[in-house]
Amino acid sequence: METLTRNTKETQITASLEVYGSGIAEITTGIGFFNHMLESLCKHANWNLKLECKGDLDVDCHHSVEDCGIVIGSLLRNALFPIQKIERFGNAAIVMDEACVECDLDLSNRPFLVFMLEDIEGKVGELDCELVEEFFRALVVNAGISAHIVAKRGKNKHHIIEAAFKSFAVAMRRACAQNDKLGIPSTKGVL
Repeated sequence: METLTRNTKETQITASLEVYGSGIAEITTGIGFFNHMLESLCKHANWNLKLECKGDLDVDCHHSVEDCGIVIGSLLRNALFPIQKIERFGNAAIVMDEACVECDLDLSNRPFLVFMLEDIEGKVGELDCELVEEFFRALVVNAGISAHIVAKRGKNKHHIIEAAFKSFAVAMRRACAQNDKLGIPSTKGVL
């Protein structure tokens, strides 16, 4: 399990990640709903994540949320690349009551994010809903993942956002499934 520390004028973050864990999360960000989302992510991806973030929450949550995405993405890149003997592609559609969000992803080493969660303005707890996209963008760019996170339906912001985190988690778990027969899962011979 690798540990990474990132210190800026806006945040101080220390985190360690085990991709093939058992879903244990020890999360402290100072943002209750964000903690809950990271715990859900770990549970459904089967990651063990220990993360402590001290950020400038007196300004707002932006720096903390984005920088956590940077750190988690960097840890993922270090744990997964070079890609070999795993499925590489993953997808999942997760239902939370009236909401359904789908995530399709590729551990491609070519970062890209399509993020289509409409009608999630405002806040859930202290978290500005617009920061969900910032988190996922920081994570996929730093991890080298191409991900499409698309809401199929939903009204409740909490449900939509939580379904997004859980769909990403399950898609990651499936993409990281070990498969010795695949070797390097690319016709290029490298990812």
